[in-house]
Amino acid sequence: MAERIRRREFLRAGATAGVAAMLPRGALGQAPAVVRPKTARPAVVASANGHEFTNGGPRTCVQEAWERIVRGEDPLDALVAGVEIVELDPLDDSVGFGGLPNADGVVQLDACVMHGPKRRAGAVAALEGVRTAARVARAVADHTDHHLLVGRGAQEFARGMGFRIEDDLNTENSRRKWLEWKRRIDPGHWLDPDRRERAAAAARREMIAAGRLDPEKAWGTIHASAVTSAGALASVTTTSGLAWKIPGRVGDSPILGAGNYCADGVGAAGSTGRGEANLFSLGSFWIVEQLRLGSHPKDAVMAALRRVREGIAEKRLLDARGLPGFDVKFYALDAGGRFAAGSLYRGPRARFAVCDADGPRFVPTEPLLDQEILTQ
Repeated sequence: MAERIRRREFLRAGATAGVAAMLPRGALGQAPAVVRPKTARPAVVASANGHEFTNGGPRTCVQEAWERIVRGEDPLDALVAGVEIVELDPLDDSVGFGGLPNADGVVQLDACVMHGPKRRAGAVAALEGVRTAARVARAVADHTDHHLLVGRGAQEFARGMGFRIEDDLNTENSRRKWLEWKRRIDPGHWLDPDRRERAAAAARREMIAAGRLDPEKAWGTIHASAVTSAGALASVTTTSGLAWKIPGRVGDSPILGAGNYCADGVGAAGSTGRGEANLFSLGSFWIVEQLRLGSHPKDAVMAALRRVREGIAEKRLLDARGLPGFDVKFYALDAGGRFAAGSLYRGPRARFAVCDADGPRFVPTEPLLDQEILTQ
């Protein structure tokens, strides 16, 4: 009898082992394997301003970055050089020089860079006086063991690294828009945060309706990710943040896993739009983890957008239809060169930039909602 029991247990154990061998790695609680492709389709993806000629230059951000990675340059070097075109463009008031200032009229910049193979990252927030925030973030990654420097500390670090510090990053365009906003908002609302935010939002709506403010630029930001033919990944997000924000406000852009994330052999992701909404879900990290589990970039992006929509708990963030009163866009690129981007809403501005072997171009984002956003 004991012999039969031992034989039964042996057969049961052998069957279990056979089933386990057929299951994918991770099905029994182990960490999933990362499949690193031996070769990838080189690609650069970015938010739409990554392929907009506003300063008359010979190449846009995605073109510059693409040309550099196919020449064999480091992917993060290529991306920083690419986004710098936008940061230095005085006509793009969503990032860098001429970015829309905070409520006091001061331009404060945020940026984050990540290098997949080196597993290095650096970021700055509320940085004043330096046009190229992404380059300062790169210096943080290269020369410190920190991930994030903020405010005066970030500026003093930049000064020590040899960056030029300017008294004012405003242009005539950004200062004129700030002055118009100041005229539209009642200063008495500063003592009441809720009333102040309603007044600030009303001023933004009026300026958008009057054609004085691009709704995309009210939130700002450029994100860019790249993968080389060897599968090396990097990503960058840089911004001047929400137009007329409370001084010191920091959104998702410089926060690892929120506005920017990159994992070696897996993928990269980033976001633009309302940073506070994305911070609740850490969308970029979550997207990359979905890529790690085998999801297509499109599926990962759409799932992240659903998380943003489902995470809204305050009625003030909803429009008259009960839908989000803001937009968020996610961009994703995997280690094989597959890419996708999604937005909460459809519309003529729902697009992103791509450059690969087929050339630079705009591609429509996949909308979560088959409606256009209401002016907020």
